[in-house]
Amino acid sequence: MAKETSIEKINRLTSNQKNIRNICTSAHIHHGKTAFTDNLLAAAGMMASKNAGDLEEGMTTWQHSDEQERLMTVDAANVSMAHEFAGSEYLINLIDTPGHVDFSGNVTRAMRAIDGTIVLVCAVEGMMPQTETVVKQAVRERVKPVLFINKVDRLIKELKVTPEQMQERFKKIINEFNMLLEQVVEPEFKEKWKVSVADGSVAFGSARENWAMSAPFMIKKGINFKDIYHIYEMNEAERDDWVWKNAPLNEVILDMVVKHLPNPVDAQKYRIPKIWKGELESEFGKNLLNCNRDGELAFVITRIVIDPRSGKEISAGRLFSGTMRNGMDVWCNLAKKPGKIQQVLVYNGIKPEQLESVPAGNVLAISGLNVDVGDTITLKEQTPFEEIKHLFQPVITKSIEVVKTADLPKLIEILRKVQKEDPSLKVAINEETGESLISGMGELHLEIIEGRIKSEKGLEVKTSSPIVVYRETVTKSSGAEEGKSPNRHNSFFIKVEPLDEETFNAVERGDIPEGRVKKKSNVLAEQLSKLGWGGDDIRNLRDVYKGNIFMDETKGEVHIGEVIEMVLDAFEMVMDSGPLAREPCTKMKFSLNDIKLHEDAIHRGPAQVYPAVRESIKAAMENAGPAILEPLQIHVIEVPEKFLGEATKLVSGKRGQMLEVNQEFGNVSIKAKLPVAEMIGWSSDLRSATEGRGTSSLLDQQFERLPQNLQLEIIKKIRARKGLSENQ
Repeated sequence: MAKETSIEKINRLTSNQKNIRNICTSAHIHHGKTAFTDNLLAAAGMMASKNAGDLEEGMTTWQHSDEQERLMTVDAANVSMAHEFAGSEYLINLIDTPGHVDFSGNVTRAMRAIDGTIVLVCAVEGMMPQTETVVKQAVRERVKPVLFINKVDRLIKELKVTPEQMQERFKKIINEFNMLLEQVVEPEFKEKWKVSVADGSVAFGSARENWAMSAPFMIKKGINFKDIYHIYEMNEAERDDWVWKNAPLNEVILDMVVKHLPNPVDAQKYRIPKIWKGELESEFGKNLLNCNRDGELAFVITRIVIDPRSGKEISAGRLFSGTMRNGMDVWCNLAKKPGKIQQVLVYNGIKPEQLESVPAGNVLAISGLNVDVGDTITLKEQTPFEEIKHLFQPVITKSIEVVKTADLPKLIEILRKVQKEDPSLKVAINEETGESLISGMGELHLEIIEGRIKSEKGLEVKTSSPIVVYRETVTKSSGAEEGKSPNRHNSFFIKVEPLDEETFNAVERGDIPEGRVKKKSNVLAEQLSKLGWGGDDIRNLRDVYKGNIFMDETKGEVHIGEVIEMVLDAFEMVMDSGPLAREPCTKMKFSLNDIKLHEDAIHRGPAQVYPAVRESIKAAMENAGPAILEPLQIHVIEVPEKFLGEATKLVSGKRGQMLEVNQEFGNVSIKAKLPVAEMIGWSSDLRSATEGRGTSSLLDQQFERLPQNLQLEIIKKIRARKGLSENQ
């Protein structure tokens, strides 16, 4: 009998749902995720072992030259491999994710496609702010974590710790990890998801040196802690040999994955209610809950890659229900258009290969559709999956222009492509002036995008210095202000008040979904009544848009149904660019109190309704103490003790606030809140103040009111930059 090829094997394994594990790696930057993925791949026979985890040769999962130069992972790469455990074969679909906070959008998107994650923590550095961020992102999508303590070789070789000290160190990391889960995990999973050495949901080792151990594995092989120390007394060849026989990274880790992370059938039972807000009792809802391969198709796109050679889009994602086949006719729910699947691809190592069909529960890729990340692909129109929410919104913007005017159409085309590949980047294209704005998570994010446009797409561009994006809001309630249509026949009366903190947080968390409220939803009603909303208010809610809410409180108006969509269009337009400085608006609640309409439909079209509603909303905001909010970031700054004074001076020089200071082992970690406007060039300022030894990482982000003395000046600057006249 001919030996089965690896792609035939993967084809056979995709159909056994109980034996599939969809997982990702997640960790703080430089805690060793990519080397870890490479060594797992090598062991699965997908790549030459010699190069595995070798930074000089370049990692297999690094597909862009800039990742090679900066030695970090920017995109999330997909990998699939087969593994044997307790006499059965399993298919492991693994996504490698970036650790740098500017690219955390890629992590959030990867979390939608998987059910479990291996969190890597460096044994020397311990839990870091970014570790907390990735765990929060996982829990928000109900993805179960297990723990791998990496870089243990550094404890032995650099810090020379004893076995007892090493165990103490592990205990501390495991306790901190469980404490974090205690804080962020929903009550029903709190106990179930905690990790422990005894049951093998914690492993430790060195990804770079290709070994790992866990309690069950040590018992199986009859080895103990002291044996780890002997490894480092052997020469390299002996060590590799011993490790391969007694503590192979891939076997220990994949055993842990198979045993402790859920298969898609079990995971979807509790993940679907969180990430899909449709009717769970419907036929489609039941198919999703049961991961039914014979049900209707439901595929969520989590990543789009554009093949540089053919320019074809490959959309990778997770199939939650149904079976994906070549040549299928499908419906794209967010793009609201039909499409046809040209190829069904699965990953064989990092290379996509074509299969005829793939059933529910798998991570796969398709070609032939032209849609955006986050879209839900079904056979007929269905409730799409929840929007993939990122923890942080883009806060830094640069304008980008071409050097030669003739290149303008090319730039517009490239920016559209770049935004497809990286949805956490926001692109606003002004085709009249030729100036386009790109907004990202931080300076590094925009630098890399700019670099890719120049090198990979071969286009000469120039960019402005970074611009900060503010928000507009109100500070008190207004009366109902009248807005009249240009023909003077229609009036709208709208009032505004600040949105209460609880409701706003529920919208931010995604408990209250964004979008227009079309039909009665019990889930939504339940959420709102928990927040203390009365029945009338719940019935009057019409739109939730970018942290703002619109209510229709009119009584007995016959024609309201004909104009309400236009009213909401106008509301959304003002929310995108507010009256003070044309910045986005947030945290407000608008109520339509009354309308007077011309009885003839021809006199109340969009040309009459839009200006009237806009005028009414702007008047209401002007009478409600309008204010500008600026973005602030909370950073954890780590410096050697002797630079504490310098770091403090740097923070206060940037209008920052010190929140807390902790000292241990000659190092200081400072938690500080800094305005993004003052943070441009932050990393180089920090390096120069601490002789290159300070590091900082983003922990959180929020908006707060600008100090009154700066407000007028900032509004003037923004308006001048946008070329707005006094009355615009």
